[in-house]
Amino acid sequence: MTRPPQGREGRTGMFRFAHLTDPHVGPLPRPALRHLLGKRLTGYVNWRRGRSSAHCMEVLAALVADLREQDPDHIVCTGDICNLGLSSEWPGSRIFLDGLGSPEDVSFVPGNHDAYVRGSLRGLLAAIDPFAQGDEPTVKRFPYVRRRGPVAFVGLSSAVPTAPFVASGRLGRSQIKRAEECLAALATEKLARVVMVHHPPHVGGAPAGRNLVDAHRFERMIAKVGADLVIHGHNHVSSVAILEGPGGPVPVVGAPSASARGGVVVHRAGYLLFRVEDGAGGYAISAELRGLDASGEFVSQGAFDISKSGKRGRTVLAAPTPTAPIPQAPPAG
Repeated sequence: MTRPPQGREGRTGMFRFAHLTDPHVGPLPRPALRHLLGKRLTGYVNWRRGRSSAHCMEVLAALVADLREQDPDHIVCTGDICNLGLSSEWPGSRIFLDGLGSPEDVSFVPGNHDAYVRGSLRGLLAAIDPFAQGDEPTVKRFPYVRRRGPVAFVGLSSAVPTAPFVASGRLGRSQIKRAEECLAALATEKLARVVMVHHPPHVGGAPAGRNLVDAHRFERMIAKVGADLVIHGHNHVSSVAILEGPGGPVPVVGAPSASARGGVVVHRAGYLLFRVEDGAGGYAISAELRGLDASGEFVSQGAFDISKSGKRGRTVLAAPTPTAPIPQAPPAG
């Protein structure tokens, strides 16, 4: 899937990337009793009592097949590839990412289930290392920067171990500071800056216990240096929110779970297909939601535009089309 910077098949000035999240790859390997301590015990009970049936691997396979038919230039996965952070889940996580494409063409940032207990995230990242590395190796893995065509992908990690029944995330002061430096430097380049993170990074993006606890610091950072687009997962529904940047609004877009069997439209599996086009006034960004319909097929469920006007960095978000199930205030997933 590797392409030249301008895109494949003569798509000069246009770049497309797909965003999927929360695949919760299964089946869950049978854990040893010694592994079912603390949070993993409650998580395993929850998995057996319902979560395992909520996430369907046949649905996930169909989504990946549809995604690959769209032939994007790049693919982003924003976390929760694991379920309980077991070491036995890491090989399957690598196989799943390899199935999406080469590490050059697939970018990954982790979620709370990937850091389920202390040590889980370190083990997962060792197993899937090439998918979560920037173009230039650094001492600190996050944030990382990948330049692909006209886009600079900035990967953040909100994944931290938490207590039982808690699924919150944290970026931390030092990571936010480094992200600010990255975004400020990228603002001097002719690139669309796309920030990738698992938890909704805006205040009120998820309820207490599931939220990004330092979302207020992230918002202040974006208000100072801006971005062209922020994408996330975690809530298992498609959503749009707005943050204020130095040149205007910054769209924050969430995607559904990639494997959700779902009983209602907004909780069915889906992914987003973004189009980035260069123009005289900056980059025009549009998105299509492709989701599971009642017949079990993945189809377009609507589109919305993130268009540029005026100086680079100023964004105006158009309202979603009537057919696009994109709530302005995402419910808890």
